[in-house]
Amino acid sequence: MECTEFDGIVFADTWQEFNALRYAGRVVHILCCSGSMGFTFQDTHYDVAAGDYIILPNAELGSDFSVSGDFRGILMNLSDAFVTSIAIRSNYGIIGHLSLLQNPVMKLSDRDYRTCEAALQCLRMRMEEKGHLFREELLGSLLTAHILDLYDIHARSRQDLQVSERVTALLRQFIGLLYSGEYIRHRDLDFYASRLCITPHYLSELCKKISGQPASYWIDRFTLQEITRLLRQKQLPLTEIVERMNFSSISWFSRYVQKRIGVSPSEYRKNISFS
Repeated sequence: MECTEFDGIVFADTWQEFNALRYAGRVVHILCCSGSMGFTFQDTHYDVAAGDYIILPNAELGSDFSVSGDFRGILMNLSDAFVTSIAIRSNYGIIGHLSLLQNPVMKLSDRDYRTCEAALQCLRMRMEEKGHLFREELLGSLLTAHILDLYDIHARSRQDLQVSERVTALLRQFIGLLYSGEYIRHRDLDFYASRLCITPHYLSELCKKISGQPASYWIDRFTLQEITRLLRQKQLPLTEIVERMNFSSISWFSRYVQKRIGVSPSEYRKNISFS
């Protein structure tokens, strides 16, 4: 593991080291070079093979990681602050972000795999140049180039989609409100539309155009992610979870969960594997 005072980019040599670095506020990048791995992302299990690229916008969203005995990969961990600081001037970021929240695994062609592998190896090599007078700026430029390559790989599958700066700003504000925890207090579409000074219908149509899902899907997605996280803590009584999530009663909470994941909170708890 690279141990320096600069933690904007951190590479890990072993899976154990990488696991220890997965904490809130970090962005996870994994290029699977050989072997296989699996993980759970927002209650969906993913199997990853050689040539796949994983990006988790928030390290906390992934769990139950496992790797095969012959797994080999390039494991990179980024601080959200550093990624933000490089300020990529492209509206495509919000499209990619929403796509990654739906599916964090990108299937690469042979050519794209070689491009990503070379970029990551270059980043790691240049990180060793601790005496470089403009090291952070250099690493920021190399990371920017790599992220733009990732945008290109993703965008080639969605060439018909173009997004204006206004739409990008609106969706970034919407997702920002969800990340800040507003879904705990507000799960109605009208609240978010009002904060953005647009109509609920327009907000929903924007989300649907960019991600294929309406705005209500994303509100529920963030809500259920937190609910299932709390339900896994079986020492927490349901009454406390109901209170934390700002539901008016256990019966309303149970109906909400049953409708959206197909089982009651108690059944979910019974079926989940606690390790």
